[in-house]
Parts: sequence; structure tokens; C-alpha cells
Amino acid sequence: MKEIAMEIKSINQIHQAYGLDKPTNPLISIIDMKHFVVKDEWLNVKYTNSFYCVFLKDGSCGLDYGRNTYDFDEGVLSFMAPGQVYSVKSKPNREIKGWMLYFHPELIRNTTLGKEIDRYGFFSYQVHEALHLSQQEQSAITDCIKVIKQEILERIDRHSNTVVVSALGLLLNLCRRFYERQFNTRSSSNKDVLSQVESSLKDFYHSDQGGLPTVSYLAKKVHLSPGYLSDLLRNETGKSAKEHINLFIIDKAKTVLLNSNATVSEIAFGLGYEYPQHFSKIFKLKTGMSPGSYRKVN
Repeated sequence: MKEIAMEIKSINQIHQAYGLDKPTNPLISIIDMKHFVVKDEWLNVKYTNSFYCVFLKDGSCGLDYGRNTYDFDEGVLSFMAPGQVYSVKSKPNREIKGWMLYFHPELIRNTTLGKEIDRYGFFSYQVHEALHLSQQEQSAITDCIKVIKQEILERIDRHSNTVVVSALGLLLNLCRRFYERQFNTRSSSNKDVLSQVESSLKDFYHSDQGGLPTVSYLAKKVHLSPGYLSDLLRNETGKSAKEHINLFIIDKAKTVLLNSNATVSEIAFGLGYEYPQHFSKIFKLKTGMSPGSYRKVN
């Protein structure tokens, strides 16, 4: 694949690419998917942009995002954050129904949503981790889109930005709720992921790779993005992926402390910690006592 050929810095550039008039609001736009007509020069080229994107699609559009390609079914939402890389792998073989919502960080810069935007972890998910909507959920999302579209097309006044940002916040909060529903309805497969996480942590130490296992390491093992894996585990167990790693390591440390004469520093190095004091700090945080005290008490 070619190197990044274009950094898309404005929503106006998106409009130009689709042959549309300038956006009525330079910081936010909703474009009908019927305008997603792929040009030959777009194929297999890496792009990055400076804004957030939310897409509702009903069919395959050949989008390659991160390391995954996904053929979209009816009522599927996907998300991208500023700076993420994407490319178009093929031309759609039919007209796609849906819409594309683009909004620039400047739109929400001085708002509550701007301060909380990083909490919407789905902007870091991979395409194959998209949100599958029920008909009722899709209707709720569409209502938010209608409000935003009406404001940016018909009512540009001193209240418009407040209304748009409020509707945008509602849309994202609904998406967060619907993702939780999706995690719950896929509970059986989530338990398989949890089992794979535990096995991957054991394999990490059995293979003597050195260092500490990371969330990225686990995500790669279970073929998920780090953000999606952490949210899945938090929904399933109440603990993030990082917490799972720490608890696994502490449990392993307890076994070594009670079944060997190794010093705390030797145990820390053996577990992959570069600094023993870091291990001791984590151990005390999770157990309420230092490694040495734990060994004496038990």
C-alpha cells in the first residue's frame, strides 16, 4: 500500500472530494452515503483526517480501517477519531444507504462534551468491532441526526451551536448505552475472550518473553483493539484489561512468595518489573500489605 498521501484537515475538503457545495457549518456536516462514490485514485491510499467521524452504513463499502476490513450490514455504526489512518480498498458494487457525520474538535472545544470526548472509547475501536443497531436503536440515533441536520441547514443563530453539541452528546451517549447492550448480548463469546485472556497471560510467562504483558499484547492475542478489549472486560467483570494483568501478576507473585526463598527484588525481576519498588507499590495497592509482610503473615 502507498504511504499516506493526504491529510484531510477540513470538512470542506471532504465536501470537495464528493463534489458537494461548501458545508453550511465548517465544523460539522452530515453527508448522505449515496455520495460515497469511490474514485480510482482513492483506492489503496492511506488517509488521515483532523476530525471525528461516525458512519451508518447498510452494505459493504470496502473500507479498510487499521488492520481489518469489514462488510457492513444494515444498521451498523463505526467511528473514527482525529489522526487515525484509513484507506478504501474497493469500490462499492451498489449504492450504499446511510450517512456520514463529521465534526471537528473545535466544535466542542469549550464544551462539556469536549472535556469528556476521550471517555467515548469506541472512537478507538477497529471496524470489525462496529456497533450493530436494532431497529429501535437506529431510530433513536436517526432522531439525533435529524436534529443536527436541521440546525446546521436551517437554523444558524446564536443557539445553534448549543443545540448541535447537545444533540451530538446525546447521540454519543446512546451509542455508549447500545455498546453495553451489545456486550451483554454477546456474553457467551465474551466469556471465551476472558478465557483467552487468562490463557494468553499464562503463555506470556511460560514463553519467558521478558518484561510485563501489556494490554496491546493481549488485544493482539484475542484479535481485538486494546480499547474494545478493555471495555468488554470491564462490562463483563468490572475490571479493565490493565487491572486483569495486574491481578494476574499479583496472584502469580503470591505463589512465588510463599513457595520460594527468592528475595522480593528477585521476584520482581522475574515477573518482568524493571524496578522492584514499582512491583512492591502495585502489590501493596492490590493486597493492602507489602510483599515482605504478605510472606511473613502467610
